[in-house]
Amino acid sequence: MAKYLNPDESTKRYLTREAPLNYIAGLGRGAIGFTTRSDLGDARMDISFGGGGDKQETTDDNADAGLFSMGTWDAEDDEADRIYAMIDERMENKRKTKNMAREKAEQEEMERERPKIQAQFADAKEELSKVSFAEWNSIQDPGNYSRAKKAKVEHYTAAPNSLLEQAKRERGTTSTVQDAGMATPMSGMFTPATPMTDLTKVGEVKQTIMKSKLAAVSDSVTGQTSVDPKGYLTQLSQQKIATAAEVGDKKRAGLLLDSVLTSNPKHGPAWIARARLEEASGKLVRARKYIIKGTEECPTSQDVWLEAARLHQGRDSQEILATAVSKMPEAVSLWLAAARLEVDPARQKRVFRKALENVPNSVKLWRAAVQLEKEADAKVMLAHAVECVPSSVEMWLAWAKLEDYDGARKVLNRARATVPTERAIWLTAAQLEEAHGSSIDIIRKVIRKGIKSLAAHGVHVDREQWIKEAENCERQKSLVTCSAVINETIGLGVEDEDRKATWVEDAETLLQRGSTHTAKAIYAHTTSVFPSKKSLWLRLARVEKEYGDSESLKEILAKSVKYCINSEVLWLMYAKHTWQELNDVVGARTILKQAFNANPDNESIWLAAVKLEKETGSPKLAREVLGKARTTADTPRVWMKSALLERDQGRYQEEEELLQQSLKKFPAFHKFYLMLGQLKVQMGKPQEAKMIYTKGIKSVSAANSISLWLSLARLEERLSGFSRSRAIVEKARTKNPKNPLLWLEAIRNEFRNGESRIAFNMMAKALQDCPTSGLLWAEAIKMESRAAKKARSVDALKRCDQDPHVILSVAQLFHQNRTIEKARLWYHRCVSDHPTFGDAWAAAYQFEVENGTKEQQEIVLKHCLNANPRYGEKWISVSKDPRNHALSLEKVLLLVAAKFAGINKAGALV
Repeated sequence: MAKYLNPDESTKRYLTREAPLNYIAGLGRGAIGFTTRSDLGDARMDISFGGGGDKQETTDDNADAGLFSMGTWDAEDDEADRIYAMIDERMENKRKTKNMAREKAEQEEMERERPKIQAQFADAKEELSKVSFAEWNSIQDPGNYSRAKKAKVEHYTAAPNSLLEQAKRERGTTSTVQDAGMATPMSGMFTPATPMTDLTKVGEVKQTIMKSKLAAVSDSVTGQTSVDPKGYLTQLSQQKIATAAEVGDKKRAGLLLDSVLTSNPKHGPAWIARARLEEASGKLVRARKYIIKGTEECPTSQDVWLEAARLHQGRDSQEILATAVSKMPEAVSLWLAAARLEVDPARQKRVFRKALENVPNSVKLWRAAVQLEKEADAKVMLAHAVECVPSSVEMWLAWAKLEDYDGARKVLNRARATVPTERAIWLTAAQLEEAHGSSIDIIRKVIRKGIKSLAAHGVHVDREQWIKEAENCERQKSLVTCSAVINETIGLGVEDEDRKATWVEDAETLLQRGSTHTAKAIYAHTTSVFPSKKSLWLRLARVEKEYGDSESLKEILAKSVKYCINSEVLWLMYAKHTWQELNDVVGARTILKQAFNANPDNESIWLAAVKLEKETGSPKLAREVLGKARTTADTPRVWMKSALLERDQGRYQEEEELLQQSLKKFPAFHKFYLMLGQLKVQMGKPQEAKMIYTKGIKSVSAANSISLWLSLARLEERLSGFSRSRAIVEKARTKNPKNPLLWLEAIRNEFRNGESRIAFNMMAKALQDCPTSGLLWAEAIKMESRAAKKARSVDALKRCDQDPHVILSVAQLFHQNRTIEKARLWYHRCVSDHPTFGDAWAAAYQFEVENGTKEQQEIVLKHCLNANPRYGEKWISVSKDPRNHALSLEKVLLLVAAKFAGINKAGALV
């Protein structure tokens, strides 16, 4: 310590020594100096370990100098910086994309959770477009119920009388002339004042004078007047008064046209424009003067002469056109205008004959002249016309139409020799043969010969043009000619491997255009080329059924089964059409016998024969047919139909025997267990039914056991109560997970037991387990309250917008809300997209009963009978009921529709 307090001489030696190189006092403790205003340079020192003595500027560009300042900057450094910059830019873009997607999702979530009022009332705003003006005006204005402070009533002080008198003097009018003297120009003399004049009396005098003038114009003999006093002012108000701008435009246009006429007086359109300008200005006399001057300057302009005739009337127009045709005797338009001015048909004929003397090769003049003649004179004129205009096909065809069969053939032969390149002559010849009653072979021969003749003269007519000609023949009711044209020309320019696809596409296009017979002709020709194609016969039968008659359809089906003898669909269509459309039961039996011989082991044909005998009131024959079918076509369906026949006839003992035999032969067919269980329940033996259901569940596959589980659960609910039924459904769901039918049964069980809260929880789980099940979504819509149904239906449509149950539920929702047109559209969509869904047809029919007309109900009924629906929860409950086995489809529809009655009452879905 004393050493540091009393330093000796040795410790002070550094004070006398020279400082080391680059030593800066205080640099170690951070004291590096500062800069004042008086300093000229930087107070900072270069702190570099490179040892260089040159002073470096410390700027932003070399701020990274230090340990790496001794290195040189080369191309690799540039490449590294570029790569790092590119990576930074790419990362920035990725972050930007993610941020944008996240912000968009947050925005959509916010709009969904908290929608704007404008979006919530969008559907209500759309409905305002249907509000009429009368309904809008009948809406009362709302009162002011706001609590805002009302404006205070302002108090005004009455103005003094002197102010009112002054305003009256300033703005008032007087009806008299003030008294004033009148000075004479001579000095010294003064004329006394005249009396005042009343201006009101002057107006009354003017009105009296006008009335007297109107009375003077009246007819003193008949008591009528040529001027309508009441409508006089009205007529004046209807006159168009040109504005100053219009007047100015017309003046400028007149000056411009005058300039054109001065520079080129032989320009006909300018004279026409000048005359029409004067006509538009209401100066008809000046317009006529201009156009007459135009005829003098342009005597060879047909348009100028026609305009002059238009501006004049009566005799003047006739004289103008007479002068025109004398100057231009070959002008067809002038002769036609002159003929139109004549009222007497005889004078018109005289004009046309004079015109034809000057212009014998005008088709227009011949056409107009022939139209005025009678049939005999027309033939003579047409015979002369084809000599003057031999290339006019129109004249030849018109002459042929006026002749009889032999004469028309001669005329067409002459026309064909004169104009060999025109296909209309050949088509007319074919139509002539058809009208005469010739066979289709002769008509096809005419068309075939025409095609060869046209080709020999270098005329190429493609297939599309021939199809259009066939359509024209169809529109002219020449159906045989239409078919002949198709048969001879449909294959032009088509490769052999493309014929079927091309012809089918042509036929479908023609159906869309409404040319049904042409389409049928194409299908008929296609089946003749490809007779073994079942799909073509089905298409032809469909078209014939929709647009043809019953006899022609029978012929097509009879022809189809000859070529497609193993097609059960064609045999069944043939038999059904003969039975139901032609009411020929014997013929249907004969057809089915032929089908048996061709397809002895086909169960569909056997079952069709059973249905025929059963519905025609011959159960004994049906039983015999089923006995033969069980021997020949030993299938589960045949045995099932046998048991159903016995059930419908009330022969329960025979039904039980058949079902027992069926179970031995087909133990895995689940419908036998269902039918036998239902029979035991009907016979009062529920315990045996339980045993049968339980045995069936163990014997059949899991997919086919669902109906058995449901039947067992419902039976247990009747016998043992809700708890046992719930246990069975839970067990079924365990063995058959993700099955919407089991979920639906469990939910409805809870509702029937009064456990609505549990039912809602189960529905939420069911929708998670089966998110695309329309059956569950439809039930979820029904379960919601009236206010929440709309939101639930939107969710259902997002998940399964094509499911018939969901579409039907949405239609019923619109029906509840009394949105009739929207409900009708959704019902129509459901039955159009799913025509076999019986519940939709029944709901649509009931909707029309409640809100539609009798015609709309009949339309729904007709389409339902054509669709022949087969499934639907309510539909099956009625159609499969043993008590309804003899009901027709129409009566089944009425019974199911009754279950949908009252759908719009109290907001409940039945």
